[in-house]
Amino acid sequence: MAKPLFLVVLCITALGPTACCFHIGECQKPERKTALFIFGDSLFDVGNNNYINTTTLDQANFWPYGETYFKLPTGRFSDGRLITDFIATYAKLPLLPPFLQPGGSQHSYYDGANFASAGAGALVQTFQGSVINMEAQLKYFKKVKTWLRNKIGKSKSAKILSNAVYLFSVGMNDYLSLFVTNSTVQDSPQYVQMVLGNLTAIVKEIHKIGGRKFGFLNLGDLGCLPGLRILNPSSKNGCLEKASNLAKLHNIELYNILSRMEKELKGFKYSLYDFNSNVRERMDHPSKYGLKEGKIACCGKGQYRGIFSCGGKRPVGHEFELCQNPSMHVFWDSYHQTETIYQQMAAEMWNGPSNFKSLFQCL
Repeated sequence: MAKPLFLVVLCITALGPTACCFHIGECQKPERKTALFIFGDSLFDVGNNNYINTTTLDQANFWPYGETYFKLPTGRFSDGRLITDFIATYAKLPLLPPFLQPGGSQHSYYDGANFASAGAGALVQTFQGSVINMEAQLKYFKKVKTWLRNKIGKSKSAKILSNAVYLFSVGMNDYLSLFVTNSTVQDSPQYVQMVLGNLTAIVKEIHKIGGRKFGFLNLGDLGCLPGLRILNPSSKNGCLEKASNLAKLHNIELYNILSRMEKELKGFKYSLYDFNSNVRERMDHPSKYGLKEGKIACCGKGQYRGIFSCGGKRPVGHEFELCQNPSMHVFWDSYHQTETIYQQMAAEMWNGPSNFKSLFQCL
C-alpha cells in the first residue's frame, strides 16, 4: 500500500534545508546533505595549488598564512578560513579538502569537492601553466561525477548532482593579469565579454551534466586592492581606475547573463552575492564592522603594504611587515581579505538578500 504523502512532507521538514531525501527510505538518513562543489580562484582555493608545479606567487603554503585559525599554513590565501569554509559549516558539511590532496581517491565526494586554484581565471591563457584553469576544474568535476556513478549508480548520483550547489569565484585574475604582467591584451568591453563567455560555457556544461543550483560572487573593486593602488598612487582616491572600471563592466554583464540563463536553462536557480559593495563598505567604513583599517593590508610591504611580499618564499625576499591583529583589517595581504571579512561575508551570503541558504533546500 502506498505511503501517505504527508509522511514525506514531514520527513523533509524535519531534516531541514540541508538534508535531501532521494527516496522515502532515505528519509531515515539525515546525514545525506546537499553537496557543495567549489570552482574558481584564490578566494576559494583551500590548497589545490600546493600540489601543482606553480610559482610561490600562486601558493600560500608558508607562514604567516593560516596563522589565526589553523595555526599553520594550509594553502588558503588568508590568515584563517575562507568564505567557502564558513558556507560549508552553515550547510552542516565538513570543510572540503583540496581535490588534489594526496589520497583524494580515498575521500568521499558525497559532500562535494573543492577544485579552486589561486591565480585561475575564466580564460585558459590567464597565468597559463601556473594554475588549474577552469577547463581543468571542469574535468576534475567530471571525474567526481564518474566516481559517484560507479559508487551508487546512475539514478542516485544524478540526484546528488541535481541537488548540489555549485559555487563560483572567478574573473578577478583575468583582469589583474593585465596590470601585473606585461600583457598586450587590451582592457576593453570585448575582453570582458570573452571572460564571461568562458564562464558561461562552464556553467552551461555543468547544467548539462545535471547541475541546477549555482552561487556566484561578483568582483570587488579591483583597482582599490592594495596591490593595484600602488600602481597608480597619484589618482584622486588612490585606486587604479582602469581596473575598477573593468570590474564594473564585468559585474553589470554578469548580472545580465545570470538573468538570461535563469529564463533559458531548465531548472536553473542562482544566488549572486554583491562582493563588490560589501568589500567597499568595509573599506570606507571599517569601524561600522568592528574594524580599524580598511585600506592597508595586514601583511606586505610598502605603501598600503601593497607589495606582494607576504611570506618568506615570495620572490621579493624575506622582507615584509605583519600587523599585530589581522581581525582589525579588511585586507590580509595585497589582494586577499582576512578571515574576519570572510566570516562576515559568509553570514551575509547565507542570511542576506542573496539568500544563498535557499539553494541548499531540496529540489
